[in-house]
Amino acid sequence: MKLGLSIGYSGARLRIPIEQIQLAEHLGYDSVWTAEAYGSDAITPLAWIAAQTERIRLGTGIMQLAGRTPTMAAMQAQTVDALAGGGRVIAGLGVSGPQIVEGWYGEPWGKPYWRLRDYIQIMRKVNLREDPVVHDGREYQLPFTGEGALGLGKPLMSIMHTNRDLPIWLGSGSEATVKLTAELCDGWLPMHFVPGRMEFYRPWIEEGFRRAGTGKSWKDFEIQGRGTVMLTEDVGAALAAEKPVIALYAGGMGHKNINFHNEHMKQRGYPEVAERVQELYLAGRKQEAIDAIPDEYVDEAGLYGSIKRIESRWEAWANSGITGFTVVTDQPEAIQLMADIAGTRQAT
Repeated sequence: MKLGLSIGYSGARLRIPIEQIQLAEHLGYDSVWTAEAYGSDAITPLAWIAAQTERIRLGTGIMQLAGRTPTMAAMQAQTVDALAGGGRVIAGLGVSGPQIVEGWYGEPWGKPYWRLRDYIQIMRKVNLREDPVVHDGREYQLPFTGEGALGLGKPLMSIMHTNRDLPIWLGSGSEATVKLTAELCDGWLPMHFVPGRMEFYRPWIEEGFRRAGTGKSWKDFEIQGRGTVMLTEDVGAALAAEKPVIALYAGGMGHKNINFHNEHMKQRGYPEVAERVQELYLAGRKQEAIDAIPDEYVDEAGLYGSIKRIESRWEAWANSGITGFTVVTDQPEAIQLMADIAGTRQAT
């Protein structure tokens, strides 16, 4: 099992835990993952990390589509990859939600499925550098010929010689986008994945492989789960500490009618909880929304407790069908423990 380390996006002040990242690399971790919302971006920190590490893969989990055009996403990923020595960057993509897309980036929500399909295909063309990039999609056209165009656009090829094999992954969770991920991408960042869920997704993934038409199979595809890891003698307090963020995402991160996190809470078998959390959160009753989240919902999505408890619960993750697990923690001892449990320390 490959291990990753998540550093997320910044709070009020940007802090990159470089010592923890270097520790993870030393212990044999495979990847480190950044993120973005509407503060720090996902790409810039990877350049900083690349300069202070040697081999760990550098992933965006995720770059928001609305934050950059597909050609710029390819340029940024290729630039950091070149700075890092090549073969280290994973371009993890995602759409975010309409509140951010329209409220922060000032773009229409549009049709996310077609935007994703166009975006990935254009990035592939940039990366392969076989011909000047031409694309006539539903959401993106290169050269652009729509309203306001001068008609002078010219197909172009990357000046910089690219890493043709730079992997593109997708953060997705709906039937249409999971199939798209398996069809077009090298890896998958499943939303709110927990052990026991792979059988639910398996038909979608295999249909995506079939659509690829290249003989693609599970051996060609990486799947990176993630979860909080917290060493503690007070499991109840640890679970309680996670609930405010869950309530924010499932209750208020998105419109009442379009909230991916709330939908996944329902998919995981908590439909009544999802409806109640959203109802309370949007009514301004945030503490009640937090209190409505059951402990087991939090517990099944991470690893909390003593060394013995974490070791025993890791088995379910190790046999869940994922190829990698991203550790979310600020505890160096948890980073070390996961290296021991997953056996990565032996690779150093």
